[in-house]
Amino acid sequence: MISLTDKIIDNVERDYIKRKKPDWLRAKLPGGAGYKAIKQNMDEHNLHTVCQSARCPNMGECWDRGTATIMILGDVCTRSCGFCNVSTGRPLIYDTDEPRRVADSVALMGLKHIVITSVNRDERLDGGAAIWAETIRRIRQTSPQTSIEVLIPDFCGNWDALQLVLDAKPEILGHNIESVKRLYKVVRPQADYQQTIELLKRSKDAGLRTKTGIMVGIGEEDDEIEELMGDVVTGSGCDILTVGQYLQPTRNHLPISRWVTPEQFKHYKKVGEMLGFGHVESGPLVRSSYHAEEQVVAFERGG
Repeated sequence: MISLTDKIIDNVERDYIKRKKPDWLRAKLPGGAGYKAIKQNMDEHNLHTVCQSARCPNMGECWDRGTATIMILGDVCTRSCGFCNVSTGRPLIYDTDEPRRVADSVALMGLKHIVITSVNRDERLDGGAAIWAETIRRIRQTSPQTSIEVLIPDFCGNWDALQLVLDAKPEILGHNIESVKRLYKVVRPQADYQQTIELLKRSKDAGLRTKTGIMVGIGEEDDEIEELMGDVVTGSGCDILTVGQYLQPTRNHLPISRWVTPEQFKHYKKVGEMLGFGHVESGPLVRSSYHAEEQVVAFERGG
C-alpha cells in the first residue's frame, strides 16, 4: 500500500527536489551587535526561542534588528508534525517561574512588540493555557508599552482553555493552519483543519485581531491554496495571513515539492486580499513572526 507521503514524493521530479536553493532564498547569517544582545538575554534568562528550535532562516536578520519570538512551555513538543524541527517527546514538568522570566526579559529588551509561541503540551488538561495567560499578564505589568502577539496551539479544541488566553487580551492572536486540507494527515497528523478555523473564529468573535499562516512547496496545488484562503476568511474572518516557502529541516521531514517563485508569492498576496484578508504577508522567507510589528501596521493601514 502506497502511503500519502510516497504519493507526495511521486508527484514531483526527484531530481528537482535535490536542486540547490534558488538565490531568492538566501538568508543573512547570524551576527551583529543586535544578534549578540538577544542571544545573551535569552541565555541569561534560560529562555527558548522558536527561531533556534525551528531553524528559522530569518534568525540572523530578526535578532540583529532586536526582535525574537520567545517559545514558552519548554522545548519538547507532544506532537510530531511532518514539517517541524522542534523535538518531539514527553516534556518535563512545567516551569512555573517561566512567566516572570519572560516578562523580565521583555522589559530588559524594551520592545515595542513581542511574539510569544509555544510547543504543544497535550499531556496537560488545559494544554498549558494557564501559563499562557500568566505570561501575558506578567508582560502587561512590566512592559505596558509593549504590544503582545501570541502564536498559540489548538489546546486540542478545549475552548475553556482557549478562553483563558482570550481573557488575557493579547493584541494579536495567531494560530497557523499550515497546509491545505488534503495534506493534514501528513503535515499535521494530530490536528484538525476545521478545528483550526473554529479557533480563529472564536478568537475573532472575542474582539481580537487574528492571524494565521501557511507553508507552500510541501505538496499542495495552487487551487488548494486559494480554497484554503476562502475557507479561513469565510469560516473565521481572520485578519492577517502569512505565506512562506517550506524548507525541509532534515531528511527525516517531509520533502520539498517545489520552489515557489517570488512572482507566485505576489499572486498569493493579491488573491488573499481580494478574498477578504486585511493584510497578506507573502514571500519566500516569510514566517508567521517575520516582520510581525510591520504586519500589524500594514493591517491597520488597510493593505
